[in-house]
Amino acid sequence: MIRALAFLCALALPAGAEEIVADMSQDRIAISTDFDGSEILIFGAIKREEPQPDASQMAILVTVAGPREDVTVRRKERRFGIWVNTDAVDVSGAPSFYAVASTIPLSRALTPEEDERWRITAPRAILAPGMATMSRDDPAFLDALIRVRTDSRNYAIADDSVTLRDATLFSTEIDLPSDLTEGNYDTRIFLTRDGMVVDSYATSIFVQKVGLERWIYTLAHEQPLIYSFLSLFIAISAGWGASAVFRYIRS
Repeated sequence: MIRALAFLCALALPAGAEEIVADMSQDRIAISTDFDGSEILIFGAIKREEPQPDASQMAILVTVAGPREDVTVRRKERRFGIWVNTDAVDVSGAPSFYAVASTIPLSRALTPEEDERWRITAPRAILAPGMATMSRDDPAFLDALIRVRTDSRNYAIADDSVTLRDATLFSTEIDLPSDLTEGNYDTRIFLTRDGMVVDSYATSIFVQKVGLERWIYTLAHEQPLIYSFLSLFIAISAGWGASAVFRYIRS
C-alpha cells in the first residue's frame, strides 16, 4: 500500500518539477485615521527535485489585485470653448488596486497566450470580467483607465523589481497607497520559463478599517440618515466656530 502511494506521488510530481514556496511580511492591514499607506514584503523560494534547467529563461512574477469595482471611463472633448463628456465605456469589475512586479520585463517573461490564460498584465486583469459596453475605441479607454490609476498610485507595473538570488530565493516590496478599498487583496506568484507558467502560488491580504475610520464607514453604509444629520451638524458647528474665532480676533 505504501509503495503504491509513493508511486502515485511520483506520477503527480514529475522529475525536475519546480514549486513556489512563499510568504509575506503581513497578511492583514488596519486602516486608521493616521494611515498613510503600507509596504508589503513578499518573499519565497523555488523548491526543486532536480537542478534547474540551464537552457531556459526563468522569471518570477508577483501580482496584487484589490477588490473589484465597476468603473465608467469617459472621454472629454473641447466643444464651443468648454470641456464636455462625450463617449463613455463601462468596465465591469476592474481591480481597485493592481500591482505587477517581475524579475525581467513582462514582454520577455510571459507569452501572450499565457497572459490570456492567467490574466497577469494590467489590461488582461482589468478585462477578466469583461467590459459592459464595447466599441472600436475600447483600447483607448482602457489605456486611459490604466494611465489615470497609475498616476494615482493605484496601479503599478514594476519590471526588474523582484530580486532573485541564485535562481532560488526571491523577494519584492509592494507599495500600497493610503486610499485602499476595504477587502481582500488577492496575491499571486508565478514561476515562468521561456514565457510559460511552470507553477503558481496564491494567497491574500485582508484590508480593514479600524477605530474611528471603521465607525464612520459603518455609520455611512448602515445608518445613512444618521450619518447625514451628523455631517450637517459637524459642518454647521465648524462654520459657527470659525465665525466666532474671527469675531473674537477682530474685536
